[in-house]
Amino acid sequence: MKSYMQKKETIERKWYVIDASTASLGRVAAKAAHILSGKHKATYTPHIDCGDNVIIINAGKAILTGSKLSDKMYYNHSMYTGGLRERTAKTMVEQYPEEMVERAIKGMLPHNRLGRDMYRKLFVYRDENHPHAAQKPELVEVK
Repeated sequence: MKSYMQKKETIERKWYVIDASTASLGRVAAKAAHILSGKHKATYTPHIDCGDNVIIINAGKAILTGSKLSDKMYYNHSMYTGGLRERTAKTMVEQYPEEMVERAIKGMLPHNRLGRDMYRKLFVYRDENHPHAAQKPELVEVK
């Protein structure tokens, strides 16, 4: 039996919408990373970006379980002395919900050129409005 290897020219991309207010942030991020990498397709090929486009809506209503709102920290460093900036998850949810969701998903993608190509197909929005209605995206349920 011969194995099938997909080519860049034969990729067909769909659009999917995931509502971040229906499940916890980790479950939403895992589902989005799975779709972005193309692992939900029978034609999945590891060395080709064969994933689909993902739209995340309601990032401002992302669910964090337990005491993560006060305990979880997000770090940035400017590479200058004393340039460490840290924020709690509560601050991220209130002021930067899109960045919080993007960071969760980006951490689940490969850390190489292929992962950066996958990440470019992700679109995150604070509320349920998005400008991609013309692409007729399908709603994905996250449990």
